[in-house]
Amino acid sequence: MENSRNVTLTYDGGQKQIELPVVSGSLGPDVVDIRSFAKTGMFTYDPGFLATASCESKITFIDGDQGLLYYRGYPIEQLAEHSDYLETCYLLLNGELPTPQQKADFDYMVMRHNMLHDQIHNFFRGFRRDAHPMAVMVGVVGALSAFYHDSLDINDPHHRKVAAFRLIAKVPTIAAQAYRYNKGLPLSYPKAGLSYAENFLHMMFSTPVSEYKVNPVLAKALDRIFILHADHEQNASTSTVRLSGSSGANPFACIAAGIACLWGPSHGGANEAVLKMLDEIGSVENVPAFMEGVKNKTHKLMGFGHRVYKNMDPRAAIMKQTCDEVLAELGLHNDPKFKLAMELEKIALNDPYFIERKLYPNVDFYSGIVLSAIGIPVSMFTPIFALARTVGWISHWTEMIADPGMKIGRPRQLYTGAGRRDYVQLSERK
Repeated sequence: MENSRNVTLTYDGGQKQIELPVVSGSLGPDVVDIRSFAKTGMFTYDPGFLATASCESKITFIDGDQGLLYYRGYPIEQLAEHSDYLETCYLLLNGELPTPQQKADFDYMVMRHNMLHDQIHNFFRGFRRDAHPMAVMVGVVGALSAFYHDSLDINDPHHRKVAAFRLIAKVPTIAAQAYRYNKGLPLSYPKAGLSYAENFLHMMFSTPVSEYKVNPVLAKALDRIFILHADHEQNASTSTVRLSGSSGANPFACIAAGIACLWGPSHGGANEAVLKMLDEIGSVENVPAFMEGVKNKTHKLMGFGHRVYKNMDPRAAIMKQTCDEVLAELGLHNDPKFKLAMELEKIALNDPYFIERKLYPNVDFYSGIVLSAIGIPVSMFTPIFALARTVGWISHWTEMIADPGMKIGRPRQLYTGAGRRDYVQLSERK
C-alpha cells in the first residue's frame, strides 16, 4: 500500500477537522483509511459494506466495470485455458505458479489426503436420507476438527499448511459421499491415478458392479468450473471465513462457516435458480412471453447480469465455450431444456432492452447448464461451488492468520432502538 495524500473531513459545523490518509493499492481504486475516524466519537455507516474495504489482500483482484478477474495477477481467461484446478490452488495459496516439481509434489500431497477417517462415515448415517447435501457438508466439514488434531494450531505454519491440503482434498470426497448417501448408493472411495475432477466424477457416479470410465471432455469442463469458482475476492462467504477466523477458530470450523454462508440462495444458489427457471418456463414456445414478463418485471431472469460485473462477466465467455463443448460431446444441443436455454441466451444478447441494461449471461447461467448436462442433480450445484471455493477460503484464512496486524472483527452499528428506560415490576404494569 502507498499513502500518497490525505482527505480532510470537516464536522461539528466546521469547527473540527480530521485528516484521513488516501491509500493506493497495486490495482483498483484508491481507499480512504478511516481507522482514525473513531477519534471523532462517530462511526461510519455502510450497510452491506458496499463502500468498505475490510482487509488488505494480495490474492484476487476484480474490476467490475472493466470485467476483469485476476488470481494473483493472472487473468482468469489464461488460467482457465492453460492451467488446471490444482495448479490454480497452488497459485492462490502460494502467490506464484509452481515449477514442474512443485506441481507434482503439490498434486501428490493433495491426492494422498483425499480419504476420510473411517469413523467420519458414521456422521453420514446420522442424517436423514433426504437431507440437503449442503446441510451434510456444513456438519461433516466442521466435524473434521474432531479427527485431525495435528492441524489445529493456527499459529503453527506447518499446521496451517496441512489443514489446507486436507480441506482441498477432503471436501470433494465429503460432497460426493453426501450425494451418494442421499441416493442410497454405497459410498465410493477416491481412486489413485485420476485427476482431481476425474476423481470427483468417479466418486459421484461409479458403482461396484461395473467400471466407470470418466469422459475427458466432462472432466475438463468440471475442472474449468472449479477454476472459475476458486475465488472471488471479499464476497459474503469469504468475509464469513475471515470473520470467523479472526476469533482464532480452527480452519475446519471456519470453512464450515463459509459453506453455511454459501448455502444462501442470494450467494451460492444462483446456478440452481437457473435450472429452476428453465423448468418453470417449460419450452421454447414460452420464452417470448417469459422475456416480456421480465421486461414488465413480473418475471425474474436468473443467470443474467451480476452484482459486481457491470459489463460482461469474464468467466461467462469461458463457460459458454465449455457449455458448447459439453452439449456437443453429449449430443444435447437438441434437448428441449438446453434449446430453451440457448433461446434465452440469444434474446439476451440481441435484444436492446437487455443490452442497454447489460444483462448478459453470467457464469451461473452456463455452469448450471453444464452441470445439468453432466448428470449432476440440482441439489449438488451449491456443494460443487463450495468444493471449488474451498481453496479461496483457505487462502484468505491463511493470509489473514499470517498477518501480524490481524484483529478480531467487530463491526459497529447504528442503534435505532428504545432509549434508556427503567424496569417496571410485573405487578405494576398495565
